[in-house]
Amino acid sequence: MAKTKSVFICQNCGATSAKWIGKCPSCNEWNTYTEEVVSKGKKEEDSWREESGPSVRPKPINIREVENSSEERLVTYDKELNRVLGGGIVAGSLVLIGGEPGIGKSTLMLQLALAARKKKVLYVSGEESQQQIKMRAERIGIQTDQCFVLSETNTQNIFSQIKNVKPDLLIVDSIQTLHTERIESAAGSVSQVRECTGELMKFAKETQTPVFLIGHITKEGSIAGPKVLEHMVDTVLQFEGDRHLSYRILRTVKNRFGSTSELGIYEMQTEGLRQVSNPSEILISQKADDLTGIAIGATIEGNRPLLIEIQSLVSSATYGTPQRSSTGFDAKRLNMLLALLEKRGGLRFGAQDVFLNVAGGIRIDEPALDLAVCASLVSAYHDISISDKVAFAAEVGLGGEIRAVNRIESRIAEAEKLGFTEIYISKFNTKGLDLKGRNVTVKPFAKLKEVFEDLMG
Repeated sequence: MAKTKSVFICQNCGATSAKWIGKCPSCNEWNTYTEEVVSKGKKEEDSWREESGPSVRPKPINIREVENSSEERLVTYDKELNRVLGGGIVAGSLVLIGGEPGIGKSTLMLQLALAARKKKVLYVSGEESQQQIKMRAERIGIQTDQCFVLSETNTQNIFSQIKNVKPDLLIVDSIQTLHTERIESAAGSVSQVRECTGELMKFAKETQTPVFLIGHITKEGSIAGPKVLEHMVDTVLQFEGDRHLSYRILRTVKNRFGSTSELGIYEMQTEGLRQVSNPSEILISQKADDLTGIAIGATIEGNRPLLIEIQSLVSSATYGTPQRSSTGFDAKRLNMLLALLEKRGGLRFGAQDVFLNVAGGIRIDEPALDLAVCASLVSAYHDISISDKVAFAAEVGLGGEIRAVNRIESRIAEAEKLGFTEIYISKFNTKGLDLKGRNVTVKPFAKLKEVFEDLMG
């Protein structure tokens, strides 16, 4: 009979202790230790393995003698997913996707399973029955005969079915619902999440089968479970969006096989998630020419140039302390730009309420939006509109100087493609800039005051 013992495990970081501790010495969080029963019996052989002879143990090899092998990627129908993964799904990779309840994680993964016509996919759900998954699949549209559905939470039973189906892609919804017989704690506990993820990672690496894990998130927005969960997987994707908006953003948090600055944009429809190939069109709202406080900024997310609409509202403060509110933009940077406009531009925001919004529900932190934010604030302050054919792409320094940004050619090309006639940039970006054949006028400036003088006529 297997020996059992109980240990106290931090639910935040996964640290263990023989007795209860009020404050975790590893992550400094309070009241996070809970008692869990851990089995110390002999581990069973992994059920997905085929009966074979003795395994070959790896030996250390000189790094110069290691053979280079190109990454085998499965290119899916979903171009947005391919982009955030770095060009496709890498064989043997373990991908974790998290997001709020109802944001569309399961829909995205089911669409991936239904569209992989030439690959055998096993969709394992611990939250929905096979009938519920079938109803959602019929709404999306079943396009393949190679998608298999399994409602199970026991990992031993799952690996037994994997051995029979032999899928090319495994999707698990969700990792917090799984439990293994090797650990006697409840499903969703730190021990269970860590052990189940370890078993799936071992399966992915040894069989070269890509595995997608759907994860829950906490009320703070981080992925639930121990932090070691994010360290174990190869890629972490965050599915974001506002419930009141139809657009969803798939953002890369961690990627061992590509860039971590890529994002994909989807639109939630009745039939599922639609890929948005040109996000600039949805991030720029239709407006009248005489509206004030609106400016368009050219930004870069990964390899993708985007044009973002910045909306500002400046009004007299009703109470003693003026309000400073921003949505989709860093509040501390907004305060810095307001102080800069007061010092270098002579504008009095001390008695004004300031509200800033990035249209489309997207959040951008790139400094290249500084000039667009300043132009939007000045437009709202003076109640003077800016032409909807003008874009801005420059960083603003504390001295009031207009600083250069990277990949200015891509920003100019995106503005030209969407019909913009003028773009304001830093004069330090003009060196080596080829503007032949461009239908957009590039206006270089060195100081913030010069930009305002040009905008005000």
